[in-house]
Amino acid sequence: MDVNGAVAAGFEPVREVFARNFETLGDRGAALAVYRDGRKVVDLWAGTKDVDGTEPWQRGTAQVVRSATKGVAAAVPLLLRQRGELDLDAPVAEYWPEFKARGKERLTVRQVLNHRAGLPVLDRPLTPEQALDPLKGPEAVAAQAPVWEPGTDHGYHALTYGWMLDELVRRVTGLGAGAWIAREIAGPLGAEFWLGLPKAEEAAGRAGRVGRVEAPEPTGALRARPRRSVTEAYQDPDSLTRRAFAAITPFPDQNEPAYRASALPATNGIATADGLARIYAALIGEVDGVRLFDPATVELARAEESAGPDRVLVVNTRFGLGYMLHGSASPFLGAGSFGHPGRGGSLGFADPETGVALGYVTNGFRKTVTADPRAQALVRAVRAAL
Repeated sequence: MDVNGAVAAGFEPVREVFARNFETLGDRGAALAVYRDGRKVVDLWAGTKDVDGTEPWQRGTAQVVRSATKGVAAAVPLLLRQRGELDLDAPVAEYWPEFKARGKERLTVRQVLNHRAGLPVLDRPLTPEQALDPLKGPEAVAAQAPVWEPGTDHGYHALTYGWMLDELVRRVTGLGAGAWIAREIAGPLGAEFWLGLPKAEEAAGRAGRVGRVEAPEPTGALRARPRRSVTEAYQDPDSLTRRAFAAITPFPDQNEPAYRASALPATNGIATADGLARIYAALIGEVDGVRLFDPATVELARAEESAGPDRVLVVNTRFGLGYMLHGSASPFLGAGSFGHPGRGGSLGFADPETGVALGYVTNGFRKTVTADPRAQALVRAVRAAL
């Protein structure tokens, strides 16, 4: 595999592992960027732009990053709080009165961000057309009754998280999360991240085609199998797991221009690896004169809010405010890291202790949810290089 790009001295093994992901772990097209103390030390890309194509991946090729979108979207309410515009402990209904329906009067902004809202499912899933309407998702969540008492337990809000966050941002700022990110985060940083791909970028062919890829057969070792309880949860149509991921049914074609132009803060951000890493680098330090989080907000982002058995993912998870935290379900660089994986492969996170920020994007989605083997191999390689 021909790997393009460069690495700083000492990070050569990261390049080797990146190449090995294509040879042994089935990557088709992918990119990796790593910043340390605001300076890019890894910038690599290889393979094809489209999962099912032959055109080569170029510098600047972007992909749908699925739930890695959540980590960038989470920065919006925390920045609004940093600016004094949003109270995390206020009821959501204080900003969004319609939300108080069906016993949600006291549900707080904090509980939305830490996945304790009790709203991971919709009793009436949205169609693809409804999901792309910026009003329909928030309306559906506002009308939904919690499936557990808010604040008493946690479970991953795979899709509903995005609608709640988007409407909160709109009620506070007058802008949806995608427009706010473009104006206040991606624009000032020059970061290639879009929540709602502009027509000009679509016409320029910036985003590659994504799709499912099968894991290669293991050699010399037994294939790791998920625990029976996890398998059963994904197979049971009545489980919170299946229902959470089926809040849009059927799921839209992620390669359709209409999907990529929409703004779903839980799942359809489009980014380059550099764009993802650059934003995380600016959360914990200065990047070309721009810093996003002040030190107090960094600590707020990575403070544990939820931990233990996850009622949706059926494994132990750890969440801060909008971010997954380092743990068995989502291993990052170290105990103080915060970020978010994307189902099937992509990953973005920051580690304040080492000053490292990482972005990995791929066009080949595997069945993994939080800890993709390709991303984890790269994390281990970066850790060993420090």
